[in-house]
Amino acid sequence: MFELKDLVIFAANHDMIPNDTIIALATPSGVGAIAVLRLSGKNAISIVSEYFRSINGKHLADQKTHTIHLGHIVEEKKVYDQVLVSIFKTPHSYTGENVVEISCHGSHFIQQQILQLFLKNGCRMATSGEFTLRAFLNGKLDLSQAEAVADLIASDNEASHQTAINQMRGGFSSEIKKLRDELLNFASLMELELDFSEEDVEFADRTQFKDLLKRIQDVLKSLIDSFAVGNVIKNGIPVAIIGEPNVGKSTLLNALLNEERAIVSEIAGTTRDTIEDEISIGGIGFRFIDTAGIRKTKDIVENIGIKRTFEKVGQAQIVIYLFEADMFLQDNKKSNDVQMEVGKLKNKYPEKPLVVLANKIDKLSDHDKEKLTTIFEDVHLLSAKSGIGVDEIKDRLLSYINTGAIRNDETIVTNTRHYDALLKALEEIQKVQLGMENNVSGDLLAIDIRQALYHFGEITGEISSDDLLGNIFANFCIGK
Repeated sequence: MFELKDLVIFAANHDMIPNDTIIALATPSGVGAIAVLRLSGKNAISIVSEYFRSINGKHLADQKTHTIHLGHIVEEKKVYDQVLVSIFKTPHSYTGENVVEISCHGSHFIQQQILQLFLKNGCRMATSGEFTLRAFLNGKLDLSQAEAVADLIASDNEASHQTAINQMRGGFSSEIKKLRDELLNFASLMELELDFSEEDVEFADRTQFKDLLKRIQDVLKSLIDSFAVGNVIKNGIPVAIIGEPNVGKSTLLNALLNEERAIVSEIAGTTRDTIEDEISIGGIGFRFIDTAGIRKTKDIVENIGIKRTFEKVGQAQIVIYLFEADMFLQDNKKSNDVQMEVGKLKNKYPEKPLVVLANKIDKLSDHDKEKLTTIFEDVHLLSAKSGIGVDEIKDRLLSYINTGAIRNDETIVTNTRHYDALLKALEEIQKVQLGMENNVSGDLLAIDIRQALYHFGEITGEISSDDLLGNIFANFCIGK
């Protein structure tokens, strides 16, 4: 069987797309109301025509592109299923090839029967991401758009969905292409100057070139800065909930998730291990981690849980520290312990936002609440059990994220590969600018310009290696 890397190498070496016909399930495996099988290739329509019997007696190959037909999949006298067949003729399809989608009933048996029928008669099984790979190789998508397809499938909140849609529509790659084309134009003029070096002529306007370099640097820096938000959008933000045993950490987790995710008990030390779950707040994914209560104990299992608590604090981007409001006011030692613990966290993790919560305020009078906020600066009052203050915590968490770029529909970089290429391109552009300031010769400037163009091309796929394409598309699901 073909591996995806083999297909990429084959296409690169032969300057062509594999002309065989591939097939795969485009819907998740299992039982459902319907399932969709997708075929792509030069012979996709003719292969399906052999086994499709339209209820109107129409021949599938004679029908117009982007049409749907009701009929049966039949082999000799055996009827497999009543199906809807959609046809998309080259070049007006997702892959740029002839594409057929067969919508059948969702029985696992029916799916496999139809799949095996076509595998025996002119098709082979598609590899992971091969449909999108063919779309890229056929020029239907550039590489950043193709990667956005995988991000769109994986999106699980509003922000990640919106960012993937924007990238898939070419929002990111169009900016890069425009800059690359302008830079390429100047590079061509400078290369031309080298051919006429003895005449000492200047084809490239140096003033315009300096303006372009400044503009490119501004755009690159903006895109690079956006990666901090993009990484958050794509991967979510880990938030560790810590505090002593029985202060309401599990109750807070349940209140944030709006479900009984963690076991709540009055017995101290109930949570022996970390419990994680994710919700979307304002379109951003937050992954909350309920940890074991921090205290001195001889219980071996509980000590393991406490050790993991500190590991999770190290991994988290935001820390929520929870304490009991009434105990804080009643017990001076407890009050000092809480303030010391908060001080330790701030000193140990100065770069992490720390949200300090006084829980169980439903037990306090208004006078006690006022007294608490006077003693403890920047504390949030909370009753996790009754839900008081939970919305305010969500707003506070969201305030740590720069969501302006998302709301304004700005281009946001979410892909580590793109981020790395942008950093390298910026480095080369800065070398070119430095060379211009020091009156470096045109042939040396041309070298740095070529390198910058190379890194721009890496993003869109105008320049790509076999290994790179193999790694990118191998991470797709089969059928996409």
